[in-house]
Amino acid sequence: MRPLVIPPAAQRDDDAVQMLSAWIAENGLHCTLNIGMWKAHGHDETRSWGILLADVVRHIANALQDESGVSADTTVEQISAGIWDELGFPTSSATGRFSPGNS
Repeated sequence: MRPLVIPPAAQRDDDAVQMLSAWIAENGLHCTLNIGMWKAHGHDETRSWGILLADVVRHIANALQDESGVSADTTVEQISAGIWDELGFPTSSATGRFSPGNS
């Protein structure tokens, strides 16, 4: 098992909240999601997830630009196209169950 490091800001902030964990294991994607946190704080849950995922895409694009020199804008476009392709024609099914109450 190879977990990533917790970002220093999250380590310093007593109010930090983990929203998403994603693992490739047993030949598939396995996620833990913090569903309901935004709604509980008076925000639109789906819109907030969209903002979080867009921010993640930008972080990936910036990291790839630093690593390989590929323009962040190009990477955002390619990732966005990949997301829409996968949503329209999934290469695998998303299965699992939601287990509330892990707060």
